[in-house]
Amino acid sequence: MRLPFQRNKQQRSAPAVKKSALREWGDALKFAILCAMVIRWLTFEAFAVPTSSMESSLMTGDYLFVSKLHYGSRTPITPLQVPLTHQTIWGTKLSSYSDLVQLPSWRLPGLSQVKRNDAVVFNHPEEVERPLDLKTFLVKRCVAVAGDSFQIKDGQVYINGKQAENPAGLQFSYFVQTKEYVQEKFFQKQGITDLYQTEGGYLMFTSAEKARLLQEFDFVATVTPVKMPAGQAEERVFPFAPATYAWNQDHYGPLYIPKKGTTVALTAETVPLYEKIIRVYERNENVALNNGLLYQNGKLMTHYTFQQDYYFMMGDNRHNSHDSRYWGFVPEEYVVGKPVLIGMSTDSTASFTDRIRWNRVLCFVN
Repeated sequence: MRLPFQRNKQQRSAPAVKKSALREWGDALKFAILCAMVIRWLTFEAFAVPTSSMESSLMTGDYLFVSKLHYGSRTPITPLQVPLTHQTIWGTKLSSYSDLVQLPSWRLPGLSQVKRNDAVVFNHPEEVERPLDLKTFLVKRCVAVAGDSFQIKDGQVYINGKQAENPAGLQFSYFVQTKEYVQEKFFQKQGITDLYQTEGGYLMFTSAEKARLLQEFDFVATVTPVKMPAGQAEERVFPFAPATYAWNQDHYGPLYIPKKGTTVALTAETVPLYEKIIRVYERNENVALNNGLLYQNGKLMTHYTFQQDYYFMMGDNRHNSHDSRYWGFVPEEYVVGKPVLIGMSTDSTASFTDRIRWNRVLCFVN
């Protein structure tokens, strides 16, 4: 007679159900995707340089590894997203995310702070149609940090009244008048890749040293720097108030870079500088602009204390860069990371055999 709590021998020795090969592959794939997502979020992310704004320091076609450890990783803001995508699903224009759920973001401790002359990857401050963590990535050089007084005189940057150190790849625009037709391949061999043919010559973006070398060729008549004079207001530069600030790309400032905890007076002169910070970046509610002054809940705002640090970013290709001169400050929360290594570099304009820039592969970013 078998007792109710007893099991027969067959029941005790029944083998576990074995996973199918397809299921095992599926589990392995899910684990690999999870690991890749964690690594991408916490440590490094790949980024391709899309424009020539940092040439010749960083070239169009450079594929960078961006360290998020340097300045601290940000916790995800938009959780409803296809894994390992940024804005669209690979190879399509289909959105890869939904902004129905938005989480508050915090930054984990980093290895260092953003410093002057650091190349920095950050989210585009002008972009409004996407959540913060999915805005387009940009890479520029930080020329001024929170608390600095920033100014440009005749193309030269000054920080706190002192001439700033210039990056090695600094470029400006020059008009090169030639005595005869010159193929663009000649200039490319001289390391000048950003140029346009115009009447009587070429408009090009290059270093002062290379511009001097061009003057030595017999077929070059003149090499003339192209700069804007002081006092000539450029309407499209920040803060978009040419009547008050007659600034341009070569003569700009002085401008105070906001630092967390500091307080500024809000007047008709300072409101254009800090209005966007107060309304957009620091998300103050019920703030309105009226007759050049700011009001919150109908009350005049006379002072404001900044809630985070800000930076001023510029491209090394100074006359062919859309940067902080044209859209203002970069908030600390927009900082993504520091480019540390060029994994691959390709030149889309070169022949198939010369497309890879081997001299840039696996080079560290200065």
